[in-house]
Amino acid sequence: MYNLTDIGTVKEILARHGFHFSKALGQNFIVNPSVCPRMAEESGIDENSGVIEIGAGIGVLTAELAKRAKKVVVIELDTKLLPILDETLKDFDNIEIINQDVLKTDLAAIIEEKFKGMPVYVCANLPYYITSPVIMSLLESRLPLKAITVMVQKEAAQRLCAPVGSRLSGAVTVAVDYYAEAKKLFDVSSGSFMPAPKVDSSVIRMDIRPQPENPVSDEKMFFKMVHAAFGQRRKTASNSISSGMGVPKDIVIRAIEECGFEPSVRAETMDMAQLSMLSDKIVELL
Repeated sequence: MYNLTDIGTVKEILARHGFHFSKALGQNFIVNPSVCPRMAEESGIDENSGVIEIGAGIGVLTAELAKRAKKVVVIELDTKLLPILDETLKDFDNIEIINQDVLKTDLAAIIEEKFKGMPVYVCANLPYYITSPVIMSLLESRLPLKAITVMVQKEAAQRLCAPVGSRLSGAVTVAVDYYAEAKKLFDVSSGSFMPAPKVDSSVIRMDIRPQPENPVSDEKMFFKMVHAAFGQRRKTASNSISSGMGVPKDIVIRAIEECGFEPSVRAETMDMAQLSMLSDKIVELL
């Protein structure tokens, strides 16, 4: 079995396959030997679990997942990595690699076909440029997942795990909190990767809520309101929601006041329950 965190070994394998890192795909491979075992260990998986990994690199995290889970399905976009993964993961018989773009993949069908009867988890070192689209796609699809554990840019992790209503929270914070309970597990320095990115990373885990803690009467309207409210942070909630949603300002102000807020309130100061209440009130008044 290869030591996939040894830089010399990694360089030799990549050179033999003529592989070059793609900036466009945001490729940074983990070479810190402590990161992937800890990430797999803290993801919540066990020997009965199914795991979806998004982007395998040369298989460092994949191998750690395969040691702990019943089955691992990798969604890998880069065809140049497929022969490398065939080599580095040849000792495992519980890994399947699917060469697709995760944002164009029917994950529900994959879960149904590949993981019958298993609790299913997602675990991945996500390229920075697709962090939010992938996370939101996983959550909004309401896939039957137990938890999503991902390594993301440290700054993104702070936003994703911030309490709703705090200074760091934004529209993506609200969206994540609606579907899941997010927490930071640990930080990963830029020197843990090859090539080293310019910023540090963090590993976060999002435990999927069976039901939203603060359900709303109209989810589409709720997320439209949240997007509008946080799209113009310097404005009051009445101004940003009215202009962003195309709702008459007098209705928004009335909704805000009937919820017990001052007309000058800003959305970023509201917690999840308050945002949900405001959304329901706007729906009621329209």
